[in-house]
Amino acid sequence: MPPFVPLQHERLAPQESARRGEAFTAHLDARRTTRHFSTDAVPREWIEQAIRAAGTAPSGAHQQPWTFVAVSDPSLKQRMRDAAEEEERRFYAERITPEWRAALAPLGTDSVKTHLTDAPWVVVLFRQAYGHHDDGSRRTYYYTQESCGIAAGMFIAAVHTMGLVTLTHTPSPMGFLGDLLARPANEKAFLVMPVGYPAADAQVPALSRKALDEIAVFR
Repeated sequence: MPPFVPLQHERLAPQESARRGEAFTAHLDARRTTRHFSTDAVPREWIEQAIRAAGTAPSGAHQQPWTFVAVSDPSLKQRMRDAAEEEERRFYAERITPEWRAALAPLGTDSVKTHLTDAPWVVVLFRQAYGHHDDGSRRTYYYTQESCGIAAGMFIAAVHTMGLVTLTHTPSPMGFLGDLLARPANEKAFLVMPVGYPAADAQVPALSRKALDEIAVFR
């Protein structure tokens, strides 16, 4: 039987639970994704804090199958952008389907990725597809996609809470990131997230979120 410790938990008064829930929802509802970043510096300590927050995410068998690579070096960010734009040009010219193109149209996306060089930080989340035992043999990891998805969401919430913005970017394919960032073979690029302040003239698409009755079913 593995060791257990008492759960540290405070049961709130119903009114306080409701108040916190409403405040948190309003806080997250104010979050928006932008592709327009300021080049103003952001302290490394803030990025570290966001990664710590992401690292509290639940994961399959508590294997924590994630690596966050935070890049601030301008030359490396430029190399990442050059490689991403090459892949994206190929995607928009050869691989995108008409239906996919129509779905992206309201977002105004294209193969130009200025956010990868404008943002002071580019954080790449790598999914550890498997691990290693002490003897070097392969160790199976479970639910790695789900685990990294949860961690990414918590990272995004932490960034927003600090008054910063981010963008979820998935250049297709993303194998070049493992090479550029010298990651081991078991790590697969999962998500690219530039982080910084929004540009003074930053814009976002005029979109709305689905209502509760469109995303929830109660039985």
